Amino acid sequence: MEYYCLSSSININNLPYSSPNNNINNRRFNGLSVVKRCRSRVVVAAACDYGGYCEFSSLNTPIVPVTPAGRFLSSVWLNERKSFHEAVAETLEKLVADVDEAYVRRALTADSSEADLHRRIADLKAKECKTSVEDVMYMLIFYKFSELKVHLIPPLSKCIYNNRLEILPSKDWELESIHSLDILEMIREYLTFVIGWRSDFNVTETWATTKIKHAKLCQIYTASILFGYFLKSTTIEMSLVDPIDDMIMNSYKCRRKNLVFGHMHNKIPTSPFDGTKEQEKLISYLTGFTSDSLAKCAQPKSKEALNLITKHSFALFGDVESENVLSTSFATLKRLVLEAIAFGSFLWDTEEYVKTVYTLEEIN
Repeated sequence: MEYYCLSSSININNLPYSSPNNNINNRRFNGLSVVKRCRSRVVVAAACDYGGYCEFSSLNTPIVPVTPAGRFLSSVWLNERKSFHEAVAETLEKLVADVDEAYVRRALTADSSEADLHRRIADLKAKECKTSVEDVMYMLIFYKFSELKVHLIPPLSKCIYNNRLEILPSKDWELESIHSLDILEMIREYLTFVIGWRSDFNVTETWATTKIKHAKLCQIYTASILFGYFLKSTTIEMSLVDPIDDMIMNSYKCRRKNLVFGHMHNKIPTSPFDGTKEQEKLISYLTGFTSDSLAKCAQPKSKEALNLITKHSFALFGDVESENVLSTSFATLKRLVLEAIAFGSFLWDTEEYVKTVYTLEEIN
């Protein structure tokens, strides 16, 4: 059987194992069984030298896991995918146990000459655990994309050819399949609002060339992650309300107070289409919540989630302040936005799962 490396930056042979022997079937990471090593063959997404668009030949991530826990889960995903969720659960439990042990030792030595040393060790363990948890969360999000058979877009530097950005295949159907029909209608309105895309586009219009600043594209992508997170959190909240009409009674009280749209107003590229009606319709979807509810739903609950959004966007776009103008198509813009929305939705799921084991740092 042949295994493929997740990223050219990850050398499976250098993964940190607690056992020094070379038996690839028996290696362990912090008490967890490690699966077979992948071969040296690496297939990565790269810029196309002949067609000017980004082709995907393997699943990969813009962020390369940097912690032993993240690299370990990369290996499990590659070689023993059926054990992935079990490995995630055990990894989180091990990380928490290590931190708890360090804090217990700090408490026991509080009145000794080693108190300062164990205090620093505990603080370092907590910091390392936080970074490891972020890697675990990212791998969980990556796993969800892989279940859809959708490749995360690689760093855009690999997809830009002569200032032309194109991403194929689009994978629109797969990225839309995770949403309900009601949510899809909201997403369609959102696409019209942020990029000028319309559901009645023909093939020529879908692939029509448009221009956008690199920085604006990063802004739209990041806002779309928040929008996906918002949609998932509000969907869950609405499912817990009976009747839902109780929430709709307060409509129109918080127009333009959505964190996603409020900060983007008048900052996105001008669309060739009149989006006024679409914008009003979209806002009407969102105004069924109080301003406090919107504020809670449209931003991540944890600093770990917020860090992931920041790191992922930076890894994907590189210089997020770049004023370079890119040529692209509406199809590619739609692909970017749909991926970002799915990322936000998966981030919400991941946050909810991880906090059952590990106490995430809440954003006040």
